[in-house]
Amino acid sequence: MSLRSTSRSANLLDELENALAHGTVARRVETLRRVTDLFLYGVPDYTNEQINVFDDVFHCLIEEIETSAKALLANRLAPVPKAPPRLIYTLAFDDEIEVAAPVLSQSERPNDAMLIENARSKSQGHLLAISKRKSLSGAVTDVLVERGNNEVVESAVNNPGAEFSDNGFTRLVSRAEGNDELATSLGKRRGIPRPHYLKLIARASDSVRARLQAANPDEAADISVAVEQAALDLNHEATCEKAANAQGLVKSLFDDGRLDERQISEFATAGRFEETSAALAICTNVPIATVESMMIESKSEGLMVLAKVAGLSWQSLKLIFELRGKPSETQNFDEHKSSYDMLRPSTAQQVLRFYRMRQDVAQIESA
Repeated sequence: MSLRSTSRSANLLDELENALAHGTVARRVETLRRVTDLFLYGVPDYTNEQINVFDDVFHCLIEEIETSAKALLANRLAPVPKAPPRLIYTLAFDDEIEVAAPVLSQSERPNDAMLIENARSKSQGHLLAISKRKSLSGAVTDVLVERGNNEVVESAVNNPGAEFSDNGFTRLVSRAEGNDELATSLGKRRGIPRPHYLKLIARASDSVRARLQAANPDEAADISVAVEQAALDLNHEATCEKAANAQGLVKSLFDDGRLDERQISEFATAGRFEETSAALAICTNVPIATVESMMIESKSEGLMVLAKVAGLSWQSLKLIFELRGKPSETQNFDEHKSSYDMLRPSTAQQVLRFYRMRQDVAQIESA
């Protein structure tokens, strides 16, 4: 079937030609209304070729017409699954949100690539319209969470048809910190992965926790446990990150030839436990975990061996003892100094070699 297959469509095409060639804006709008009526009347039976013809006609008619007419067209075509695809694209990218919103929120035509392109380039109003779609993939919500304002993000979180990637949840938890409305919505969302839920609870305000407990009274005990567990997890993460940063700094200094006794003394004086431990480890070729154990254990002999192998003076070792903060050491500095002065570097090396050999044997046996 072609557009000229009926007398009705033939008359309309004649009117269309006149409207495009000589008609006023008002006549274009009236013709647009009639073309829309014709399209909607027969849309279930149109082939892709016929829909493409309508697409061309619509594009000609919407040039130089007022926003209200385009908005009306968008509202009429948005719910139609077979709406002309190029027209839907044009309407979706219109700067006027009253034109774009209906198709962005309702039309089945836009695919993920089109939605992502729109979300990356258009206004917050466009993003808000996308957030209200019946279903949203994680790829699309990633962009909404990245670019959207609070209204957009909360709309997406409250949309049961929206999916979120692991990266999306990470960003949401971060954005929810200090935003009680978002934190509450995110906490109530079904399917939020437990690790992200724990972090959310740990960072949430008391009022948010109270809301979540009221919304899910059966989970009140779980929330309390989650708070405790999340606090431990976050503390562990912070500690690991701090240690990693310290080790990176010390390695950089060592590689540049700037890790000397003065630098180690400065670390100890400043109370930088992680950097001091990392410096001793890299200077003595001993695992960082072993050095940290020697730093916190009650005995002092291991630390003396490390300091002697690293070539540190008594004054530097004294600063490290003070960093450990053990009262027994500060009370017996003279005794420790005497022991350290008597310890030969060769003896310290021998003790360290024996210690490494014992560690290697233990690892082999455990394997």
